[in-house]
Amino acid sequence: MGKHVIVLGAGIVGVCCALELLRRGATVTLVDKREPGMETSMGNAGVLARSSLMPFNHPGLWSQLPRLLKNDTVQFRYHPAFLAKHLGWATRFLLNARPAVFRETVNALDGLIRLSAPEHLKLLDEAGARDRLRDTGWVFLYRSEAAWNGSELARKTFAQYQVPTQTLSPAELAQMEPALAPIFHRALWIQGSYSVDDPHAVVAAYADLFLQAGGTLKRMTATGVRRDGQRWTVQGAQDSESLSADQVVVALGPWSKALLKTTGIDLPMAFERGYHMHYRGADGARVSRPVYDTGGGYVLSPMARGLRLTTGVELDACDAAPRPAQLELAESRAREAFPLGERLDASAWLGRRPTLPDSRPMIGEAPKHPGLWLALGHQHIGFSTAPGTAKLLAELMIDGRATALHHAFRPGRFL
Repeated sequence: MGKHVIVLGAGIVGVCCALELLRRGATVTLVDKREPGMETSMGNAGVLARSSLMPFNHPGLWSQLPRLLKNDTVQFRYHPAFLAKHLGWATRFLLNARPAVFRETVNALDGLIRLSAPEHLKLLDEAGARDRLRDTGWVFLYRSEAAWNGSELARKTFAQYQVPTQTLSPAELAQMEPALAPIFHRALWIQGSYSVDDPHAVVAAYADLFLQAGGTLKRMTATGVRRDGQRWTVQGAQDSESLSADQVVVALGPWSKALLKTTGIDLPMAFERGYHMHYRGADGARVSRPVYDTGGGYVLSPMARGLRLTTGVELDACDAAPRPAQLELAESRAREAFPLGERLDASAWLGRRPTLPDSRPMIGEAPKHPGLWLALGHQHIGFSTAPGTAKLLAELMIDGRATALHHAFRPGRFL
């Protein structure tokens, strides 16, 4: 390509995009206010799973609404003022749970995940981080027959897209994960999937690959983007601080919305916030793979630091103050299922999952803004889909290629 590209955002998506563009001949500067992988990419459950093709806004969401709107579940909380201000987003999110849109989204996410998985394995090998990978899949836990029956759509979707699974009886689950309490009616083992023991370390290892290949990393808080003739200028927090390039990629996750307003773009984005905390297993208790307690509303993942408990969704402003009630409730439910020991962190980690109304990311050039590219809105699956996102973006930027998979993620569907 022979042109200079600035990639804004050094999370897993931005790092993968920067590395892919660099390897295709661009001169790339990766910009973030912090070191790579220190924000949203740090706090996930570490899962790289085919099952992530199932979006939150699926046809079964309608029947769950009366319970969710009570605002007292572990799985879902919302700040009333935020929801009132974003009723347009919420309405579009619900409308995209229609069967036809759901099928389109599942097909698109499946394609992106399939593209990403082998690229992750290559990058882990190149970065010397393959020892962080487990290929033992993960397990969905169901506390009742009703909960199991309620998962029928997900199980049918997994079967349709050839996601390998195995139903586990209570005895089989006890053999696989003996530390779990015998409170689960049934479990679903998602096979053919991976997990890592430190998502931040993986992002940092990929960023090292970028630097070793000749990329540039710049610590700067981007406050605005503007078009200057044939080039783009990124303004920093200091008046004297700015960068210029032929093209800019915005991969700032939840902070993309505020930045893009400086270009006149209003992203239809909301923020599914979530928390995590690390624990010691009492008397050395452990799980050998991530487990998702569907009734408890949490995921428990074995990490290098300890057992990571990640919560469900909290809809609120991106940078609103933390509200610990959801984590405390998730912890109490987790203690019903597993002998958690003491907390290992001084305070809960808070992350933001940037979500668009159809649960698909935007990957492509912003309409009416030539040279401004978007790679954002990956909701809960940025870690699973970052390498595929980078390949799709590079194909559009460098090869000018557009396929049905590119079309599914086009920014023009909302902008």
